[in-house]
Formats: sequence, C-alpha cells, structure tokens
Amino acid sequence: MKLHEYQARDVLAKYKIPVTGGGVATTPAEARAIAEQIGGRVVVKAQVFVGGRGKAGGVKLADTPEQAEQMAGQILGMDIKGLTVEKVLIAEAITYEREIYLGVIMDRAAKQIIVMASAEGGVEIEEVAKTNPEAIIKIAAHSTLGLLDYQARDLAFGIGLTDGKQARQFAQIAAALFKSFIETDATLAEINPLVVLANGSLQALDSKIVLDDSALFRHPELEAIRDASDEPLAEQQAREAGITFIKLEGDIGCMVNGAGLAMATMDVVKLYGGEPANFLDIGGGAGKDKVKAALQIILSDPNVKAVMFNIFGGITRVDEVARGIIAALDEVQTDVPMIARLVGTNEEAGRALLVDSVLIPASSLADAAQKAVAAAQARG
Repeated sequence: MKLHEYQARDVLAKYKIPVTGGGVATTPAEARAIAEQIGGRVVVKAQVFVGGRGKAGGVKLADTPEQAEQMAGQILGMDIKGLTVEKVLIAEAITYEREIYLGVIMDRAAKQIIVMASAEGGVEIEEVAKTNPEAIIKIAAHSTLGLLDYQARDLAFGIGLTDGKQARQFAQIAAALFKSFIETDATLAEINPLVVLANGSLQALDSKIVLDDSALFRHPELEAIRDASDEPLAEQQAREAGITFIKLEGDIGCMVNGAGLAMATMDVVKLYGGEPANFLDIGGGAGKDKVKAALQIILSDPNVKAVMFNIFGGITRVDEVARGIIAALDEVQTDVPMIARLVGTNEEAGRALLVDSVLIPASSLADAAQKAVAAAQARG
C-alpha cells in the first residue's frame, strides 16, 4: 500500500523528522486558504502515485495566495501518467543549497534491511543507480539492533557531510527514518530530497512510504487512509472480498485455494505452454460467495480465454466451491471454456453439482493444465 507524499510527511513528523508545513487541498479555494495560513511563497504539488510530477506540470511555485489558487486550479483534474489529480499539497517553499537522498528498503535478495544515501538527491534513485551507482552508499542494518549510530555517521561522511553537527543531525534523521520503517511495517521509506539549508541544517522536502499489505491488520489507522486510485479495479474488488489476487499478462485464468498450490498451478500451466492471466488464492474455507466473487474478477479480464479451477478440498469444501461457480455462472454470461480439477472434502457432492454445467472435468493438475492450454489456444 502506497502513501501519498502528504501522508508520508505526517508519518515522518511523528518521528521528529523536520518536514515542511502546509496542508492538502481538493479545491482551488482550499489551496488559497492554506497558502494564506502559511504566508509567503508556497509550492503546489500534485498528489498522485507516480514520479515525474514536476516534468508533467504537477509541481508549481506560487508567490501569493491568489497564485496558489490559480496553480491549484490548473493542477487539480490534470492527468499525470494515467492518474487524475484529486488532491494537491500546499507546502512552504524552501530555499536550500544542496539535495540529498536517504532511503530504507527491504532487500529480499540479501534478506536484509538496507539503508541508502546519495549526494545526488532530487532525482529518481533508480536513475542514479543506472548512471552512477558509485554515488549510492549502502549499509545493511544490524539484524537485531537495527541501524547503529556509527553506521548512520558512516553514511553521512560517505555523502560528504563532514561537518560534525550536520553529520549528527543526518544520523538522527536516518535513525528516525529507520524506526518509522520498522514500526509501520514498511517495505520502502525514503526522503528525496533531504535538503541542506543555508544555515547548514537538514530538512525533508519530499517523502515516500510503501507499506506491506500483509501487515496492515496491525495498523488500522494506516489502512484507514488507503487511496486505491492507482490500484486496478480487479485488485480492489479482490481485496474487498478477502481474495489474494495479482493480475498477470497471460490468457488462462486460475482459481486456486492456497498460495503454494496457486504457484504450482501457474508453473504447470507454463510447463504445458500456457501463460497464467493471474495469481488468485481464494484461501482456506472459502464459501460460495467468495468463489463467485473470484470468478467474476477473473472473467472481467478481457484477455482470459480459458479458466482453470484447481481446488484441493481440505478446509475448503468442494461442494461449496461448486455452488459458488454455479452462482457466478448464473450472473455472468460467458462462453469462456472452464476446466475444473476438484478433489478433497465432499468432492463427490461437488462434482455431482457440476454434472450439468459447462465445466470440463480434469482428473489431475497436469490434465487440467493441458486442457486449459488447449482451450485457450483454440480461441486464438
């Protein structure tokens, strides 16, 4: 789950990281009121989940509240890389001398939390990594003690902050950012840019936080501020239905119960020359309503040319899955071929329910995958 810049800023402020003041507006009039409260020059920034807002015209400076109102009017409703701007952040405009990057990320390959810093702030760190990787200093946080003081100071010295007072402030900000990363169960927390002001002190101008969806049950206050504007409709519907769903680029829809079985199902589909259209796990104990919702989500993808059910009934009852399929087919008119491999608890009852349906039975996972691939290829 992504946080908007203003939401990430508010999180970091709780950890005593120096951030810019201001507020969020959804209308030009609100933007003017916030600018009046700030006084002086402000920056009007589009709040959308994409980079390159400045180049797209989504970041503008305003010298007066009247200009802030005018700029907000230009930005609100703007399309930036396919996303419509519905909110703008009105923040105090800061004069600074230097831009720095500071970030914390979960490195899954290394199985470590990495704290990164670069003297080349203000630009996308991915671009720096491509063009000048030596400019990025990385330190692996201690597995149990976290980011240690000497590590934070090493980062400061590594990006050229040699003044003792400045290095100490940087270390404090790095430690606070790391703490926010851990305590919010984030997968990414970054400040870009972290700027050096004329008096030598540091301030966070822009921030980004991405949270681990699987840990949101521990953070209802963060779940409550979710903005799903950049989330595909199918994934929104799946989340609301309690279904784990990820859209892929193939043409064989997969409905499976259990994440491991879902991965194995996709592997077998590919083994026989097919491409899965999704990862979908309806979970253990799924009833007919969840099965119905899952099938409707799969069929909403125009790329799907065949649907494959691979249900192993342990906690999940096969007859309940069958009822969900029948209920979905009653509401969704489709000619997409469907292949079903249903085994386990109450499988005889489940199969009996589907005898008169359009489903093509399969005796094994391999048999189901081959039939699904053949059906998809037959539809071109």
